Amino acid sequence: MYDTQGLDSSLYGERREESMDLGNPIAEGNTAEIYLYDQKIYKVFKDYLPDDESVNEAKKQKIAYSYGLRVPKVFEVTKINGKQVIIMEYIKGETLGGLLLKDRDRAEHYLSLSIDMQLEIHNIIPDSIEPMYNKLYRQINSVNILEGRLKTALLKKMESFTFENRLCHGDFHLFNLIQTDSEMVVIDWVDSNMGDVRADVYRTYLLYSQFSSEIADLYLRLYSEKSGILISEILQWAPIIAATRLSKNVSPENSEQLIKIIEHYCS
Repeated sequence: MYDTQGLDSSLYGERREESMDLGNPIAEGNTAEIYLYDQKIYKVFKDYLPDDESVNEAKKQKIAYSYGLRVPKVFEVTKINGKQVIIMEYIKGETLGGLLLKDRDRAEHYLSLSIDMQLEIHNIIPDSIEPMYNKLYRQINSVNILEGRLKTALLKKMESFTFENRLCHGDFHLFNLIQTDSEMVVIDWVDSNMGDVRADVYRTYLLYSQFSSEIADLYLRLYSEKSGILISEILQWAPIIAATRLSKNVSPENSEQLIKIIEHYCS
């Protein structure tokens, strides 16, 4: 476990059990349901997750907050109706992804705004947060459908990279950015880590490519132009990040696409 010294321990102590009626969720993902209650956000985790999932995510979000990034403030980690819950600040606004769906002609504008924020995140060298290498190594080893030779090749390739450990969001995309009246807020820090920014960028590119190749290519070009990092450097991470995506609950169609990426770069 990564070091969490200096964090507010009151958030992460013994969690009390509560019974509450939070109403209906305002959003739902693979790992949690989101409720708005008493002008606060209640992130209620699903039962299949490890018992420390909420605590670990809250710690990561607290670290991002401590560096001055605009992220929702965490108030408490608790248990409600037998489920893990993070109670955090409610951010009133609309995601950049939602805005893009309303007006696709402004795709470059919204992507540019998001990249400015991503670069701000990448400029931070964190003192303590989960190392990217540890996370990716664990994910690749957990993928049962990958042949042993491919796993070995992927891990060897990852070990060959040299880079400076920078703060990476780990799941950066337009739907994790909320535009308020005055600022942009980054949410969902569960996959954040410290590692190679090129890997973080490729993961965003891969997510976009499953939605729109045009959006994905535009994002990659804009990030390269703004950062000075070559597209070819970012694409070096393609097989590794594709393999880690296989550790998630992806569709058979996406799995086939990811395996093709891996085999293309590792053949």
